[in-house]
Formats: sequence, structure tokens, C-alpha cells
Amino acid sequence: MARKGLPGLSAQIKDKLIQQALERRLRQVEQAGRIEPPARTPEAASGIPEQHCRFDLHPGYQQIRIIREGATRLGIGSPFFMLHEGIAGATTRIAGREFVNFASYNYLGLSGHPDIATAAKRAIDDYGTSVSASRLVSGERPVHRELEQEIARIYGVEDAITFVSGHATNVTTIGHLFGPQDLILHDELIHNSVVQGITLSGARRLPFPHNDWAALESVLGQQRRHFQRVLIVLEGIYGMDGDYPELPRFVELKNRFRAFLMVDEAHSFGVMGRTGLGIREHFALRGNDVDIWMGTLSKSLASCGGYVAGEAALVEHLKFLAPGFLYSVGMPPANAAAALAALQCLQREPERVATLQERGRLFLREALAAGVDTGTSAGFAVIPAITGSSIKAARLATALFERGINVQPILYPAVPEKSARLRFFVSCQHSEEQIRGTVAILAEELAQS
Repeated sequence: MARKGLPGLSAQIKDKLIQQALERRLRQVEQAGRIEPPARTPEAASGIPEQHCRFDLHPGYQQIRIIREGATRLGIGSPFFMLHEGIAGATTRIAGREFVNFASYNYLGLSGHPDIATAAKRAIDDYGTSVSASRLVSGERPVHRELEQEIARIYGVEDAITFVSGHATNVTTIGHLFGPQDLILHDELIHNSVVQGITLSGARRLPFPHNDWAALESVLGQQRRHFQRVLIVLEGIYGMDGDYPELPRFVELKNRFRAFLMVDEAHSFGVMGRTGLGIREHFALRGNDVDIWMGTLSKSLASCGGYVAGEAALVEHLKFLAPGFLYSVGMPPANAAAALAALQCLQREPERVATLQERGRLFLREALAAGVDTGTSAGFAVIPAITGSSIKAARLATALFERGINVQPILYPAVPEKSARLRFFVSCQHSEEQIRGTVAILAEELAQS
């Protein structure tokens, strides 16, 4: 697409100039925390600035608008809110066209599995579409307890609790259990839900370098004695990078410094371990080696919601007092039944996990051979293709989409600008031909970008 006002420059230089202009404008909005108000109106004359009473002048919305306008100038269409017309597995349909799909974390292909669908439908017949109350008062159903008992059994711990949202699981658990006299140490690449939970708690927050247990050891040595409770938070597989921590090292540190350890298994449960039981199985750890096991039901388990597993005192405390559980409606019966059926299918059909791990290694191996920058990915289902520029990532996603491959770009500010990327989610349903063909097209388009 031709761009006016920048004659005589190459497309690459034009893109760079536009990108720099966008970045400057975004920094101005962030630093100011506001935008220049329009001419004063009678309402603003009372002393209340216009931008304090209009959503269209909110700095966050202004950032969205600036990014959208910049993309339009560059001729880049939005890759977001694509309308999928059926089950999104290894393939999907968008606007009547079939795509090879790498944008859904249906890792084990269980979303759409007939056994899981049947279980969800039966739960609706038995219990309705909603439990219509907080579980504490009158929203408890047998399927909730069956699911939680199965999660606890799999982790080898005393009990478990499920929440209606994975994000809310971290927010309410951390926000409730810890307070201003406590310290929370987390990997610098930890998920937003953990950061939001820490903010809610009022605890002191200190990030440490990614997967660097030695740096954490140093911080604990300096800081542990100044706080009451100390929590260390990691992810089993980091959802942007596809790598994982050396968990036994962190277990040793939490024991030595008398801290709590929490592991978010959103992307590792169903993916890691010989039979898919997560990073605990991968490292052959005991259930009580970690104090708070957290995970989501929306990825490998083909449902929606989150869980925490651990000792009975932890779970009972959360069930009676955590606001995100106490004041929330109980999980819909269909969601609980789907997650329970998926857990059973995971154990009944371990070949799904074996195939997923093979496909992930294949994608990583092919990508590295083609010269694709995959960062620190270990090849467990999440594999980035780092482009180093949001504009380049967006254009690359568009080019792949035109060639029948659906993959999402991850852009600034979700990641630092130099870390912009495409993020490929691999499924056990992807064929070897689909993976090899995708990497070949990716390499071609990268060479031309």
C-alpha cells in the first residue's frame, strides 16, 4: 500500500520512521498519563478536566487508537478477534476458509472430543446451565467435588479447589493469602494474573531474572528476614517463550529459606511429563514439594476455569474466605464435567501426550534448521518465532494467513518491542506434513520480510 508524505524513501525506512513516531507518541501518553484536552466546555469549567470524565480520552484507549492508526498507515489489517466458525483444533475455519491453526491452546485435541462433549451435555441435563449461587451457599454440585478430588489425586496432595476463571484464580489466591508484611518473588516473565494478585495483596513485589535460581537465592539471602511470609511464583511452561524452570532448584531454595512455592501450570499440565501430568511428573517430584499448585482448565483440559491444589488447610481457607470463590457463582456444571472427562481421557489415552511432545520437538527442530529465532523454547507445545519488531510480526502473520496458516502475532506492549514474535501453539492433532509445510512457509516469508 502506498504511503503519502514520505517520498523518496524505501519501504523499510518508511516503516521504521512510522514505528519510531508511534513509539514516541505512546511514550508521551504513558508519561503524561493524560492527553491534551479539547476546548473547555461548561462541564469542564467546574475544574474537572475533560479527560477525567470521558472514556474516549482515557490514556489506555488513546494507546489503542494510536496503534490502530499506525497499522492502517502501514497497510496492516488487524489480526485480532478473528471469527472462528467451528472447533479450533489443528485446523479451523475463518470466513468460510480452512486454515492450519496454531493460535489455539487445544493441546491434546480434547475440545471437541465426543466423550467430553457428552459429559458436558449430560451435566446440563442433570444440573442445568448454571448452579445459580455461590458454592458456599447453594451452588455445590457432585461434579464439583468429583473434579477437585481427581485433581488432588493426580497431584498427590490433600485437596483442590476450582474457580470460574484461570486469571481470577491467581488474583484471588495471591491477593487473599498475602499482605503488606509479606514478600512475593516472581520470575520476571510471570503471567499478568500473578502481578495483579500481588498488587491486590499489597505485598512487596520483587521480580528476578528469568529462570535464574541463583539470582533468587541471592535475593532471598538479603531479604527473607525482613518479611513475615515469602512466596516464590514460577510457571511450569512460560506461555510466551515455551521454556521451563529447573523446578528442583527452586524447591530446595523454598525449603532452605522457609518460603512458600507456587507453580502456575497453565501451559505445562497435559504437556510435560511422560503421561502429561505436568512439571511435577517431569522432575519426579512429590506433591508436597510445592505448596500451591495452580493450573487452568481451558487448555489441555478443554473447559474453562482454574484450580489450586495443595494441603487441606490451604484449600479450606480459600473455600471459606477467598473473595474470588466466596462471592462468585460456582463453576457451571457443564464446565466442571468437561474438565473431569478431559482428565479421565488424558489418563486413558496417553498417546495424545506422546504425539504432542513429538510434534513440538519436530516443529522446534525444523524451525531451528531453517534459521528461525525460537528464543529459549524447549519445544513443549509453545514455540515463538521472534521477529524483533511489532510491524514485522504483524506483517508476517498477515502473510502466513494469506497462505492458509493462522498464527497470532505478539506485539508491544505485551512483550518488549525487540521481542515481538509470532507464537505457535502446537497440538497433538497437527500432522508432520502440516508442521513441515508451515515452517517452510514461515522461513520463506521471513527471508522476504
